[in-house]
Amino acid sequence: MYFPTSNPLVLVNEDQGIWAPADHQRIIAKLTTGLGVLYYHQKRISFEPLPETMLDDTKASPVPDLSLVDTTTDETPIIIEVCKTNGQKGDIAKVIQLIDDDLYGIREGFIYNYKTQQWYRYRFGDGGFIAESSFSEILQLDLNTFL
Repeated sequence: MYFPTSNPLVLVNEDQGIWAPADHQRIIAKLTTGLGVLYYHQKRISFEPLPETMLDDTKASPVPDLSLVDTTTDETPIIIEVCKTNGQKGDIAKVIQLIDDDLYGIREGFIYNYKTQQWYRYRFGDGGFIAESSFSEILQLDLNTFL
């Protein structure tokens, strides 16, 4: 089952607020900034980068760390999860399930482990196979260039 928060590192606690470590948020900010320049200013990509945004705003839904949204179709072709080593397994499982369930139009999912500096990619139709890659076939660019 998925909760509205996207990552075990981002926890909501009514008494203490949100737990989102600076290293985790820094990676999301760098990716959002780099992709945002390509979308908003240079018009080089056609998907809007939105951090911590619900996949379905009509009900409680998963919230990836970063979604690249097609604003004309309201689908999300690409998602990115940021983790450290102890959250990696869960984020990989989450990305595989979200893509394989085919509910939101996700075709590529990435997981970045900021402790090991490793990228993993999963694509629709990959049958559970995770590749070590930061290259987006859809965007035709290497996401690691923003870090």
